[in-house]
Amino acid sequence: MQDAQPDQSAMPEIAVWIGIDWADHKHAYAMQIAGEERVGRGEIDHTPEAVEEFFTELGRRFPDQMIAVAMEQARGSLLFMLSKYGHLVLYPVHSSTMDHYRKSFYPSGAKSDPTDADLILELLRKHPDRLRPFRPDTVATRTIQFLVEARRDAVNDKTRYLNRLTSQLKMFFPQILQWFKEVDAPVVSDVLTAWPTLEHMQAAKPSALAKFFGRHRFSPERSDQLRTALVAAIPATRDQAVIATGVIVVKRLIEQLRVLRASIKEHAEKIEELTTSHPDFEIFASLPGAGKVMIPRLIAALGTDRDRYMTAAELQCYSGIAPVISRSGQQCHTDWRRACPKFLRQTFHEWAWYSTRKCSWARQYYDT
Repeated sequence: MQDAQPDQSAMPEIAVWIGIDWADHKHAYAMQIAGEERVGRGEIDHTPEAVEEFFTELGRRFPDQMIAVAMEQARGSLLFMLSKYGHLVLYPVHSSTMDHYRKSFYPSGAKSDPTDADLILELLRKHPDRLRPFRPDTVATRTIQFLVEARRDAVNDKTRYLNRLTSQLKMFFPQILQWFKEVDAPVVSDVLTAWPTLEHMQAAKPSALAKFFGRHRFSPERSDQLRTALVAAIPATRDQAVIATGVIVVKRLIEQLRVLRASIKEHAEKIEELTTSHPDFEIFASLPGAGKVMIPRLIAALGTDRDRYMTAAELQCYSGIAPVISRSGQQCHTDWRRACPKFLRQTFHEWAWYSTRKCSWARQYYDT
């Protein structure tokens, strides 16, 4: 499938063209005024004050005119810093695009900030049809977008910590993994906080165990099962080096998991609040298989700008759903599209599967 190109028919007239190679402390830039051959070069400190001074001064020099700025940053501090200036047209350049463009001139892979700024400027001047102007969505939509991505990051962090917790428990307290189906359950954290080892739990008073079981609403049958298993259990190891270290690591992991659970809950509550009040909520809620989790993710994926994607094919290419077809002579290869927003692609993959449960057409298409 061929990548759809952005429509350049409505591009504003540009007075100044700037390519920026961003960095943590200083940004190298290359600047060319329309109608001139000379290229000016310099650096901008990565501070709001320095950025404000530089671009405000350009606005004074070229009043009521637009300034095009390209940078190798699809999302980040510099892009957000510049998005507040109404006289700038921003062109984020994908890192892989810049990498291939650089290698076409420097096959060795040599890289320097001033040279990259020149290359970004050249790409902007000579191939604007290959770049998409940055058009931020509404505040509500972008907030949902950032929140669903942040929530997924928190869930991934929780998964990593759970895997580490499981690995630690296998070394000195594996019975916990047998007694409780989900190591993620808050009751597991409470057990390990009260009794960090099997020996501690076996030494607990029956009244303390009964109080704990009652607080967590264990049934009498469940309580009796745990008591019986506790009496029959033997330590996996008596190596105090392993146990002492494991107890400290498990304590840290438990605290991290508690923080993550609370954070994920806070994210989910805020996402639900913004989603139900979003102007397009009813539209996305009507999509087959779009439930409580998928509705905000679809809002974030498609946005509220109806001109953002001109065709379905353009959306497929951008999200990575469409394959990459390579033809050379008699050969033709179909490859997985790797250069794409991974979370966006995952959103469409998951929603496609959920839709098969609610839409007979989707199910039939999937089966075929």
